[in-house]
Amino acid sequence: MALLCKIRMFKPLLTAVALASVLLCASIAVAQSVTPASPQPESVQRFIGMFSDPDVQRFLQQQSEAAKTAAEPPLETRNADPSFSEFTMRFRAHASSLLGAIQSFPQETMRGGAVLERDIQANGGTRPIFLVAAFVAVGLAAQWLFWWISAGWRSWMARAPFATVRERMIALAARLLWAACYVLSFGLGSIGFFLMFQWPPVIREIVVGYLFAIVIFRLASALFEVFLAPKAEEENRFRVVPITGDAAGHWAKRLGYLVGWYAFGWVTIRLLGALGFSDPARQLVAYCLGLVLLVIGIEAVWRRPSRLSAGQASRIGLRARNWLWTVYFVAVWLLWVVGAMKLFWIAVVCAALPGAIALTKASVDNILRSSAAEEDGHKRGTVVSVIVERGIRAALIVGAIVLLADALGIRLTQMTMQDSPALRLVRGLLSAGIILLVLDLAWNVVKVLIDRKLGDTEAVLEVGSERERRRTRIRTLLPILRNFLMILFVAIAIMMALSSLGVEIGPLIAGAGVVGVAIGFGAQTVVKDVISGMFYLLDDAFRVGEYIQSGSYKGTVESFSLRSIKLRHHRGAVYIVPFSELGAVQNMSRDWVIEKMTITITYDSDIDKARKIIKKIGLELFEDPEFKPTTIEPLKMQGIDSLGDSGLLLRMKVMTLPGQQFTLKRRALRMIHQAFNENGIKLAVPTVQVSGGKDDAVAAAAQQTLAAHNAAAAANPA
Repeated sequence: MALLCKIRMFKPLLTAVALASVLLCASIAVAQSVTPASPQPESVQRFIGMFSDPDVQRFLQQQSEAAKTAAEPPLETRNADPSFSEFTMRFRAHASSLLGAIQSFPQETMRGGAVLERDIQANGGTRPIFLVAAFVAVGLAAQWLFWWISAGWRSWMARAPFATVRERMIALAARLLWAACYVLSFGLGSIGFFLMFQWPPVIREIVVGYLFAIVIFRLASALFEVFLAPKAEEENRFRVVPITGDAAGHWAKRLGYLVGWYAFGWVTIRLLGALGFSDPARQLVAYCLGLVLLVIGIEAVWRRPSRLSAGQASRIGLRARNWLWTVYFVAVWLLWVVGAMKLFWIAVVCAALPGAIALTKASVDNILRSSAAEEDGHKRGTVVSVIVERGIRAALIVGAIVLLADALGIRLTQMTMQDSPALRLVRGLLSAGIILLVLDLAWNVVKVLIDRKLGDTEAVLEVGSERERRRTRIRTLLPILRNFLMILFVAIAIMMALSSLGVEIGPLIAGAGVVGVAIGFGAQTVVKDVISGMFYLLDDAFRVGEYIQSGSYKGTVESFSLRSIKLRHHRGAVYIVPFSELGAVQNMSRDWVIEKMTITITYDSDIDKARKIIKKIGLELFEDPEFKPTTIEPLKMQGIDSLGDSGLLLRMKVMTLPGQQFTLKRRALRMIHQAFNENGIKLAVPTVQVSGGKDDAVAAAAQQTLAAHNAAAAANPA
C-alpha cells in the first residue's frame, strides 16, 4: 500500500527522465539523418569557439548555480505546512481527478485493452494469463525437484537440536537458507525459463510482473514459516517469535496474504502505467486494491486467537481493542485516499514502531537466551542479546526518523547547512536521541554483566571457604555498584542531552556544585551516613548474610542502601540502622568461633573418667557426618574451672564455623548427660543441710548459700 502511495511522488522525476530520453533520441536521430552541409559562417565558428574559453565556462557555471539557488525555495518555505484553504483546494482537486478517472476509466480500459490485444495478436493469440499459469507450473516443477533433492537437508533440519544458542543459530540459518533456495528454484523455473524466449514487450512486462509477485508471495510465506513455525508442535521446530501455536498459524497465513496482495497490487499499478492509464485512474485502482488490504487487516484482528479463556470478564477489553484497531485501520486508509500523506505516515510509524521494538526484543531474547537461565527458572539476558536487541532497536528508530523525514519533505542533509532556531532545536533533539540510545546500550550491557555475576553467586558454597567469602563480598558490593552506575549514567545522559540542545552546562555544573555544598551543610548527618558506609565497605566490615552486633543492634545483614543497613534479628525484628550510628562492629560470622561450656559434678566423682568420657564424645561428634564439615577442633575438657558450693565445675570448649556451634553444643550436652548417668558420674545439685532446729542464723546461712548457687548457675548455664 505504501509503495502504491508513492507513485504520485515520483511522477515529476519520471516525466523529466522520459522527456530527456525523448530529446536525446531525437537529437541522435537528427544528427544521424542530417547530411554534412556547407561550411559554417565565420561568426558561428567564433561563437562556438567562445565556449572553449575557460573564463566563459566558469562564468556560465556560476550563472547556472545562482539561477538554481534562486529557483529553489528555502527549506523553511518548502517545509511550511499549507493553510486550511490550500489543503481544502488540494483535496477538492484530488477528488475531482478521481471522479474524472471514474468517468474516463472505461475509455482508458478499452485503450489499454487495444494495446494489449496488438501484442497478443503479435504473439499468436496466446493470452498472458495462460502464459502465467504455464510458467507457474514450470516453477512448481523446479520447486518439486529441489524438494526431492534436498530430502537429506530437510531430514537434518527436522532432527536439529535447539538447546544452546549456537545450535539455535545454526538451525535458524539452515532453515533460512533452505527457504531461500526453495523459493529461488521456483523463480528460476518460472521467470528464468520465461526470459529464455522472445516475447512482445507488453506481454513480457505482464507475465514477468505477475510471476515476480508470486515469487514475493512465496518468499514471504516461507519466511513466516521459518520465523513463526505454525507446525512446531508436530515437527519439533523452533519458533523464533515466542507466541502460541494457534497465533503462529493465524498470523503466518494472514501476513502471507497481505504481502502477496500488496505485491499483486504493486505490479498491477505499474502495468497500468505501461498500458497508458492516467495517474488518476491508477490511483483509483490502487485505492480499490487497498480496500482488500483493509479487509484482510480487520479480519486478522477480529479472528486472532485470544490468550484469555471464554469465561473471563476481561474479554470485553479484547473486543474494545479490536474496535480500536478497526477504527485505526479505516482512518489510515481514509488518510491515504484523501491524500494526507504526512498524517498517513505519522500514524503508520507511531503504531508500527512500538510493536516492532517489542516484537524484536521478544524474538532476540528467545533466540539468544542461555540454557542456564532455563535451568534455574530465571530469565537472564546476555551481552550479545542486549547488543543485538538494542542495535536493532536503534536501527528501527533511525529508519522511522528517515522515513518520516522523507514523507514530511525534510532533507536531513541540508539541515546542517542552514541555521535557524527551529533547525537548531531539531538538530539538538536528534543528537540527544543518539546520545540516549548509546548510553542506553552501555547501561544495559553493564546491567546484564552485573546481574549475571550476581546470578552466578546464588549457589551457596562450602561454609567458611575462601570461595564462599568471596561470594558473599560480591553479593554485597555489586548491588551498590549497580545503583551507583545507574545514577552516573543518568547524570551523564542528562548533561550530554542538554549540551546537544544548546544549553550551556558549565554554569549548570557550577550551580549544582554550589547547591551540593549547601545541601551538604544542611544535611551533614546524611553525608556522614554515606561516607561512613563507604568506609565500612572498603574495610570489609560486614557482608550480606553475616551476623553482626553493634551496641544494642544485632542481626543478620540483609541489604544496604546508600546511607543505612538492614539487620534481621534472630527473633524476626528488622533494624534499619544508619551507618553513622553503627560505631564498633562485632562480626560473629568470620572464620571460626569457640564455644565454652561448664558442667558441675559431685566432689566424689572420678575426674579422669569424666575427662575420658568427654574426650570420647568429642571425637565421636568430630567424626559424625553431620558435624564434621563444620567442626574445626573437637570437644575437649580444659579441666576444673572452680570448686563450687555443690560440686566441681568442669570447663569444656569446641571450635566450629560461625553459627554452627549451637547445634553441636546441644547434642554434646545431651550425650554427656547420658554417658555420665551410665558411668555413675552424678551431676551436682544444690543441697542445704539445716541443723539446730529453728535457729535463725542457720536458716539465714542456708538462704544465702542457695542464693549464691542460683547466681552462679545463672552466670554459667549448663
